[in-house]
Amino acid sequence: MSSDNRGPLAVVAIGGNSLITDNRHADVPHQWDAVRQTSHYIADMVEAGWSIAITHGNGPQVGFILRRNELAAHEVHPTPLDLIVADTQGSIGFMLQQTLNNEFFQRNIDRQCITLVTQVEVDPNDPAFANPSKPIGGFMDEAQARNFERQGWRVIEDAGRGWRRVVASPEPLAIVEEKAIAQAVRMGWIVVAVGGGGIPVVRNAKGELRSVYAVIDKDRASSLLASQIDADLLLISTAVEKVALNYGKPNQVFLDEMTIAEAEQYIAEGHFAPGSMLPKIEACIRFLQNSRKPNAYTLITNPENLARALRGETGTRIVR
Repeated sequence: MSSDNRGPLAVVAIGGNSLITDNRHADVPHQWDAVRQTSHYIADMVEAGWSIAITHGNGPQVGFILRRNELAAHEVHPTPLDLIVADTQGSIGFMLQQTLNNEFFQRNIDRQCITLVTQVEVDPNDPAFANPSKPIGGFMDEAQARNFERQGWRVIEDAGRGWRRVVASPEPLAIVEEKAIAQAVRMGWIVVAVGGGGIPVVRNAKGELRSVYAVIDKDRASSLLASQIDADLLLISTAVEKVALNYGKPNQVFLDEMTIAEAEQYIAEGHFAPGSMLPKIEACIRFLQNSRKPNAYTLITNPENLARALRGETGTRIVR
């Protein structure tokens, strides 16, 4: 493997739900099938000359581990949230590594995928800690929710669908392993990093890193990584082929391209749902505002259309 043929650099952010294409089949064998499909499309990008850092969500997988905690509480100690994020970085990273490296082997591509367990520094005084808002785990009835509340959890009712636990979601300030990620990408590795938004950490009075009870938005962390390692492209892979205005309504309109100013206008008009498309659009805007590359751009599309979106045939492009 040589760094001589390193092409333009993309950060490809894939959602945790991309690994679960059917909620009726959320078991691990079906997750493998979904990862293989996603890796096939990412390998197409590598074959076309892209260098890539991959980030991923982990929401459903964190929920499964929390449920196992609950079911096994009478037998073994529970796994704390920071270790759950680390566990999912390892397991999802392993799945991406194996499937991508198999693609490279079959195609005779001189590349290899590696995973870096990644910590992300946050401000201990971030207002998010006073107002936990990020749902984790599954839905429950009010009686279960009140029981968790007595254990010290914050719980909320989620859009009439039931009750959920919530934790803080502070702003990512710095990626602790940023230099290692940047160096690995420059050397030609395909790097899986910042999984689940990264493990949130703060520095204590001695300057030592310590975990905090929180989760970081994967799209915000991906945007930060993309700007810090000078990516040419932030590509957010999600469940829809294009971003839409008036999504799901009779007057729905799909967007091929928008500027930062247009995106901000659509946000102000309330077109993007807070728990869905809004953080993705905000992450794209932030990347473009912070990027040092004049021709940097962003794309939002679904996994099966990555190649077509890169050719300008589909997807939604956000530009300065």
